[in-house]
Amino acid sequence: MAGQPMQYFTLWRMQLASRPLAEGGGVGKVADVVGYESEAAFSRAFNKLVGQGSGHMAQSATGPPRIDRP
Repeated sequence: MAGQPMQYFTLWRMQLASRPLAEGGGVGKVADVVGYESEAAFSRAFNKLVGQGSGHMAQSATGPPRIDRP
């Protein structure tokens, strides 16, 4: 199970990012805070894991999504 540590780390980063995004934080700033070098890379990873775009979440501000462990 070689990919598990990275999957866990990515899940953890997205959980950290979900609250500031839901509270209206800018995608670029949140991406930087959780350690992504670019907003695009963060957005791709967020969308893949959560199933909705990070920009959509930042605009809707409906609260953080439930992120289940893979």
